[in-house]
Amino acid sequence: MNEAPNSETLRQVVVAALEDIKAKDIVVMDVKHLTAIADFMIVASGESARQTKALARNVTEKAKAAGAQVMGVEGEEAGDWILVDLGSVIVHIMHPAVRAYYNLEELWGASPSRARRNAP
Repeated sequence: MNEAPNSETLRQVVVAALEDIKAKDIVVMDVKHLTAIADFMIVASGESARQTKALARNVTEKAKAAGAQVMGVEGEEAGDWILVDLGSVIVHIMHPAVRAYYNLEELWGASPSRARRNAP
């Protein structure tokens, strides 16, 4: 069994998994200074329920393969907003309209950065 990855490594694994399935507008928020529940929140958009479900599935598979524990997955039934809890990294995969309505980036007040696999 793999050793559990640190939050930075897990962030990179998640971003890569999202990019593999063509997620749109991936934003990584460093929330370490805002909350004790996670180090990073990642928000991404999928164009359909089928894509959001595929994105969530790929994130969980890649995270497990990297040695991370999946704490929970919520919202898979409807597919318009799926939350994947990886402990130190929380992933929100949303339809664009749902994402615009809830605007998590502004709600958290974190300084979001557009994700790239090798971003610092």
